[in-house]
Amino acid sequence: MRIRIDNGTVIDPSQNLNDKRTVFISDGKIIAVLESDNLSQSPFKSEEADYVHDASGQLICPGFMDMHVHFRDPGETYKETIETGCKAAAYGGFTDVCCMPDTRPVNDLPEITRYIIEKAHSCKGTYVHPIAAISPGCAGKALTEMGLLLQAGACAFSDDCYPISDPQLMRRAMEYARSFDALIISHCEELRLSGGVMNEGTVSTQMGLSGIPKAAETIMVMRDIALSELTGARLHIAHVTTEQSVEAIRRAKEKGLPVSAETAPQYFSLTDSAVLEYDTNSKMNPPLRTESDRDAIRKGLADGTIDVIATNHEPQTDLEKNIEFDRAASGVIGLETSIPISLQLVHEGILTATQLVEKMSVNPNTILKMSPKKIATNYPADLTIIDPQIDHIISKTMFHSKSKNTPFEGWHCRGKAALTVVCGKIVNQKIEKVRK
Repeated sequence: MRIRIDNGTVIDPSQNLNDKRTVFISDGKIIAVLESDNLSQSPFKSEEADYVHDASGQLICPGFMDMHVHFRDPGETYKETIETGCKAAAYGGFTDVCCMPDTRPVNDLPEITRYIIEKAHSCKGTYVHPIAAISPGCAGKALTEMGLLLQAGACAFSDDCYPISDPQLMRRAMEYARSFDALIISHCEELRLSGGVMNEGTVSTQMGLSGIPKAAETIMVMRDIALSELTGARLHIAHVTTEQSVEAIRRAKEKGLPVSAETAPQYFSLTDSAVLEYDTNSKMNPPLRTESDRDAIRKGLADGTIDVIATNHEPQTDLEKNIEFDRAASGVIGLETSIPISLQLVHEGILTATQLVEKMSVNPNTILKMSPKKIATNYPADLTIIDPQIDHIISKTMFHSKSKNTPFEGWHCRGKAALTVVCGKIVNQKIEKVRK
């Protein structure tokens, strides 16, 4: 398929490129990137293309990656399947996702890793990179066969949703992973402190709900940073929510430790006041924190302490959400709201557009040591095209995810994904022989 993307602003931090270009795609690859006012070397004209997209006023970016999603397949496909998850990712603007291992059965064996890869391949859309479990069954009692899981296609290791409580086991996991230069992704939570259902503070007291103190996260962040320093292993800290965690990560980076971190749009957009109406779509783990924590997350994104914006896309059904707050399941979906919510950081001047692309494309690929995505000749045509100005209202009725548990229902946003191209194919529209 030959695709021509005209007059967009290409933002590619790996090339220090932020300028208007026309991009030409054929047979799954980028075959030319030309200045839009100088197309004398154009490989094909508009009338010769299978699809022409006018990207005037839009941003052409290297494909975005969400390095933290839960696709529920195998085992809980009534919440999400690999197919519906990939479709949600494509419409949300993601060419790649990394799925956590907390499926049923847990992704702790090469056979399950291969199943996920093969199932995703059959969907012919967004690339899916499985993250394998650190421990069998995510039980935190022993270690998986990391070498065999890497051979099967695992891209990293985590027991996400379940912290590794035993520090000796986490040390051994890091030592084992370091022998392969593999990445450990840590869900930082001290379970003996985190028996509540929301952030511990004024709001939880007002609502009469049991709280989870910030220390439950921060203690484990500090522990795992210390273990990374001890072992030399690469450590990525998932879904950071507290001011103290941001400061601990900042100090680790100042020391030159191999530590990276992510947060999610809900943590730089919402606070625990979102729970005041007992809205279970605002119940998540880790929980929403205070305004000072939200501000610290934003500052950490701006100064580079937090490397990645990921969604922690966690589908739950209405049956699990539409019940009493303390009994409701934790988790929110985010693939189709991530770009609109994250663009608010650009509109507010907290991040530049280039920084946003770094945190949603360049940095995830670099941290996972995957092949870089570039908007350059002979590179795979994996592109996220964003219209940063289009006004819209988030509505779960428009979602392609199987579940609808979003805290952003009804939000007025400016900007969204306009086109997602994976290996030279448009995956968020039905495209035949069309010119636009």
